[in-house]
Amino acid sequence: MKIKQFEEILKSGEGTLIEFKKSVSAALGREISAFANTAGGRIFIGIDDNNKITGCTLTNKIKSQIQDIANNCDPRAALYIETIRYEGKDIVLVTVPESIDKPVQCSEGFFLREGPNSQKMTRKEIFYWPQKTRKIRCENQPRVDFKYPGDFDKELLYELLKRMNITVNSEHEDLLQNLGLGENEESFIINNAGILFFGKKRDLYFRQAYVTCVLYKGLDKVKIIDRKDFRTGLVQDYENAIKFLQQHLRLEYVIEGPGPRKEIPEIPYEALKEALLNAIIHRDYFEIGARVMVEIFDDRVEISNPGELLFEKEKFGKKSMARNPIIFDIFNRLGLVEKVGSGIKRIISAVKEQNLKVEFDIDSFFTVIIQRPGIDIPGKSEYRPGYPDVEAVRTLRDHPASTPQVLKILSFCEDPRTRSEIQEYLRLKDREYFRLTILKPLLDDGLLAPLIPDKPRSSKQKYIITGKGKTFLKDH
Repeated sequence: MKIKQFEEILKSGEGTLIEFKKSVSAALGREISAFANTAGGRIFIGIDDNNKITGCTLTNKIKSQIQDIANNCDPRAALYIETIRYEGKDIVLVTVPESIDKPVQCSEGFFLREGPNSQKMTRKEIFYWPQKTRKIRCENQPRVDFKYPGDFDKELLYELLKRMNITVNSEHEDLLQNLGLGENEESFIINNAGILFFGKKRDLYFRQAYVTCVLYKGLDKVKIIDRKDFRTGLVQDYENAIKFLQQHLRLEYVIEGPGPRKEIPEIPYEALKEALLNAIIHRDYFEIGARVMVEIFDDRVEISNPGELLFEKEKFGKKSMARNPIIFDIFNRLGLVEKVGSGIKRIISAVKEQNLKVEFDIDSFFTVIIQRPGIDIPGKSEYRPGYPDVEAVRTLRDHPASTPQVLKILSFCEDPRTRSEIQEYLRLKDREYFRLTILKPLLDDGLLAPLIPDKPRSSKQKYIITGKGKTFLKDH
């Protein structure tokens, strides 16, 4: 390794691809397992947690200890061991490539790398993760078709490096490799993550890897008041989407005593930022038919991204697993991610402080639905008066578009049916339109009933025709 490259790593500190250890111990197995199960990485032995070099000499005993820890992994973890000499001291460098036979288990269990931490997983979760992600991550795939450096935004790179407090003292290709954004061997080859952050013509390589923000009038997606598509870079897309939300959501002004007025957003910005970061960082970039959506309705804000959970729904809010650890690492280095695995709890806590409600719709998309004050999430309480668009969808007969389908739905639901089954039967793709303009009026009028009334948004929810519905069906 080049000395300049090592110095840059030392300044940048630990991250998704870098770990510092003061000495060799059994705990090294956790880092080897985590790197092998994630994106690979490098362990520098002889550096403490404060990035201070303490030194470590690669004796035969030390080399044997490291190799024994790797050999005791299941399957055995491959690694490369070498020595770096810096300022009169030796540092042992252990390079762990990403395993092609995941999951890799060490003596303490299964681990996954998230930012500078190695998170312990259950065996079931580890098997579920590569199954969901097909053991291939979109972000680290090399792109030999990318026109480098022509389509690479170097100025944008320098701007983010400055925000990360990383000084450019070497070729920026080395920095990109250290950050996991490409490989710099005989020539530099960028990967998908590098394009997502710094590609000038990103649309040529990712057709729908951008953030769409929409402001609607009413509760459905019929009348659009404002729309913006952001597609500069992942960080810029995030910041522009936050500005869109700030522009279109209301502020309350509170004056306490002689001090200046205090601005209180109708939905706490902390919750919106966490939801948007979650959508960008954890979206499935293999999915080319969808994008991150930020949608503002009269009664709610919805932020959604394509990508199923990588673990069981029962663990939601308790477990965290990064679909894109390299992308996560960049946002973490920028100080935008407060704490690993805390995003969902922070959203819930922030909206609770303002007496609002939040729901999480978990399917092939992950959607955060945050109530706007004064008008509740549909199905949860009475609507706020004074919204004519709301009244238009309160009853079935007020929405003629759904009327021809009523008898068809009631007949279909003589056997219990899920929301997705009914939608598929009607050949309707827009879930929100179906929920508000068709399903909700049927439930409100008592023609259909949920089988799990206490958990209206349960993933196991099904709907069945009621006695009133059977009478309606018979009379028509």
